[in-house]
Amino acid sequence: MQPAADTDRTFQDAMSLFAAGVTAITTMRDGRPIGLIATSVCSLSSDPPSIVVCVNKSASAHDAIVAHGKFAVNLLSVDQSDVVDRFREAKGQARFEAGQWTTLETGAPVLADAAVVLDCTLEKCHDGFTHSIFVGVIERISCSRSVDTSCLLWHARGYARSMPLCA
Repeated sequence: MQPAADTDRTFQDAMSLFAAGVTAITTMRDGRPIGLIATSVCSLSSDPPSIVVCVNKSASAHDAIVAHGKFAVNLLSVDQSDVVDRFREAKGQARFEAGQWTTLETGAPVLADAAVVLDCTLEKCHDGFTHSIFVGVIERISCSRSVDTSCLLWHARGYARSMPLCA
């Protein structure tokens, strides 16, 4: 059943109001880095430490994540919107020419100065209509030690930052 065009737009408008951390989801394909920008990431369990990542089946990195069975979630900091721009403008390995990329346990590319890195093994893949719902078991966690570790948020179709509320 297809939603009406106005329902589709209303859904997109509503979802744009859910503030979400901006992440670079990365993996390897044929010995080369590949990745995408995503906001559909959430915690699943602490035993074992695991997350859920939703990836569009048409994304260039989708099949690479499935094939490699390993991926990293790089939570971008507020000063890394240039990484998002680079991922939008470039394709394939060219996306990784900006920033300092390295690896941890799984071999998936990790951004050295990301606010948080979750290095994961793909445990399960579920069908989610246009997307796949990846369950990743976290092999290693790296948190930035910089002074400002505020993450980059996507809210109302634009960049935002988290700020503490004053009482």
